[in-house]
Amino acid sequence: MNAIELNARASDDFDAKLAATRALLQQAARDYAPLAAGAGARISQASSLGAEDVVISHLINALQINIGIFVLETGMLHPQTLELLARLKASSRAPVEVFSPAPEAVEQFLTQEGNDAMYKSLALRKACCKLRKVEPLARALAGKDAWITGLRREQSLARAEVSLIDTSDAAYVKINPLANWTWGDVWHFIGIDRIAYNPLHDQFFPSIGCAPCTRAISLGEDFRAGRWWWEDESAKECGLHIAGTPSLEQAQGERSAP
Repeated sequence: MNAIELNARASDDFDAKLAATRALLQQAARDYAPLAAGAGARISQASSLGAEDVVISHLINALQINIGIFVLETGMLHPQTLELLARLKASSRAPVEVFSPAPEAVEQFLTQEGNDAMYKSLALRKACCKLRKVEPLARALAGKDAWITGLRREQSLARAEVSLIDTSDAAYVKINPLANWTWGDVWHFIGIDRIAYNPLHDQFFPSIGCAPCTRAISLGEDFRAGRWWWEDESAKECGLHIAGTPSLEQAQGERSAP
């Protein structure tokens, strides 16, 4: 049984949710359109290539709106994720940009802390996330006023209050077009529109991050139980979705600090 067969269960109001999501994306493209001819849009989608994100990318392309897509290639993604990234780059109408961590920062971290630093302490795991995700995110958002994510309220207690339009961060507006979608809604849409997805979802990986920090979950486990499974439940965020996303200058300054 694949992930579509296992999970696709549309809500009674799915059609209304889908219409609202399409309208929100179209409005976002208008609100953050280029300010001058030849300039880039001031909004982009952050895609981890998970189920929610492939839905959003599909809609951006289907609606033919001026919103780009970016992926944080941490250097530790699963081969299946990298294969899906290659497919997205080859097929997407919207431009797809890839941002990777600074090689010198990764080399220094590995030299000092080793390949398994993320398992040694919460502080080291977060330091790894910062150099592989948070600093590249700052570069991806440079020149942008808003970004689009696949956050859903159902994903975890920490995300239970996610809003469709989040203005809590003074630096960037965050738009979460699937905030009120269920997991069943996501897979229903993937199935009916035949959207390519990460095959790890078929192996019981609902949430997919870096390979060392992601495992399959068992029946009855929490949706995000496979992320940083050795840590306390309250710690399971990488820093990308915490208010106060650093600017490029801040991130570079933090990276170079002793």
